[in-house]
Amino acid sequence: MSYFTDLAHQYIDGEWRTGSGSWDIIDFNPYNGEKLAAITIATVAEVDEAYRAAERAQRDWAETNPYTRRLVFERVLRLVEERRDDIVEAIIDELGGTRVKAEYEVRTAQEFLREAIQLALRPEGRILPSPVDGRENRVYRLPVGVIGVISPFNYPFLVTIKSVAPALALGNAVVIKPNQNAPVVGGGLIAKLFEDAELPAGLLNVVVTDIAEVGDALIEHPVPKVISFAGSDRVGRHVGAVAGGNFKRAILELSGNSALVVLDDLDEAGLDYAVDAAVASRFIYQGQVGMAANRILVDRSVEREFTEKFVAKVTALRTGDPRDPETQIGPVINTFQADALTALVEQALAEGATALVRGRTRGNLVEPTVLAGLAEDSPLMRQEIYGPVVLLIPFDGEEEAVRLANNTPYGLSGAVHTSDLERGVAFAKRIVTGMMHVNDSTVLDEPLVAFGGEKFSGLGRLNGDSTVEAFTTQKWISVQHGRTTFPL
Repeated sequence: MSYFTDLAHQYIDGEWRTGSGSWDIIDFNPYNGEKLAAITIATVAEVDEAYRAAERAQRDWAETNPYTRRLVFERVLRLVEERRDDIVEAIIDELGGTRVKAEYEVRTAQEFLREAIQLALRPEGRILPSPVDGRENRVYRLPVGVIGVISPFNYPFLVTIKSVAPALALGNAVVIKPNQNAPVVGGGLIAKLFEDAELPAGLLNVVVTDIAEVGDALIEHPVPKVISFAGSDRVGRHVGAVAGGNFKRAILELSGNSALVVLDDLDEAGLDYAVDAAVASRFIYQGQVGMAANRILVDRSVEREFTEKFVAKVTALRTGDPRDPETQIGPVINTFQADALTALVEQALAEGATALVRGRTRGNLVEPTVLAGLAEDSPLMRQEIYGPVVLLIPFDGEEEAVRLANNTPYGLSGAVHTSDLERGVAFAKRIVTGMMHVNDSTVLDEPLVAFGGEKFSGLGRLNGDSTVEAFTTQKWISVQHGRTTFPL
């Protein structure tokens, strides 16, 4: 199968279709500019068809025995394993991810599929006592109905699976709107896997479109009860506002400005490890990750040694063709992003920053840059940097480290490195983020652990029990076994 020929379509009510819009979304390989596919966009009418199909199919799916539902996910998991190499190649081609990144994305998606198999059986009802004699209070946990999933370009296979698989496992139906830069990996590819795994038609739909065509129809439509969105805080703010105005639940995974903090008690081996973690935290998938460490905060007592090691490791990173197994930094997603990063570095230098490493920009290939000496009040210190550019910031003592780490409107992830694990935990508790990791990377995601951010980094949580909360609702049904005495 040629994914970019066969799957570059709309998928509505079990049918692969051409959109009825008047223009095409062109899917490019970000490394070499090759045209992978042209997809005629979906219109408001097709958004409505997708949601209506999902609504019809969901009724029977919710009544299906959960042991039967989970068989679908077992089959999807087997299909991902069988097609693993092809999926990896598609991620490399469509996203410009290195092979290491692509393999990580598929491997982690498989873990979430394994969890979805179990999740189908997880919702539990409760019987609660009543102060009224003879009354039995039953609290049922039920699927919400239909969920709209708006996914990003950076980890589209993984992030989309994270919402789609548990939503379906819990008895819901789904409509996916993939990012325009990842319409196949984040849309058609996932639909094909579930189609081949015999998911009933209508339960999973894909509409490839753009806000310029459909406006807020994906959010305002009366059918979906939950919108799961991953992307920038700018767009997420709008999604949340429109969803709230229509009394819909919004799960928002948004931008970040994570700090990786290096405390003063590390020996040489600890510093080496912190350097490895910092490089991975910043430069995984060219830094196009909300959890990536934009800022590396280093205690002045170890600043010189850490900086020498960090700069040496960054300088040695190889930028180039993501198909080359030696490549560690591939292209950013498009020319707009490459130009924006170049402008950001120039702005920092104009503000007085020093480039300890100054990478070149060649097309969409943006080599790593390490900046130091930026003033604390610089806007660059507080914003998300979505690419292979990192800020190195010294501090004096823990109190200053806490203040600097929290001096941002974002709060998605972070990490702290120390020889004292409990000191690290105490430090982590003081950082206003949804996630914080001791002696590890800032970029972590696991199926059972609540995932999400604070401040402008989002609302709500996914994974494990948090996913059950996100994609189900509670209903109270009381049963009176005797007779109630009424006041009138």
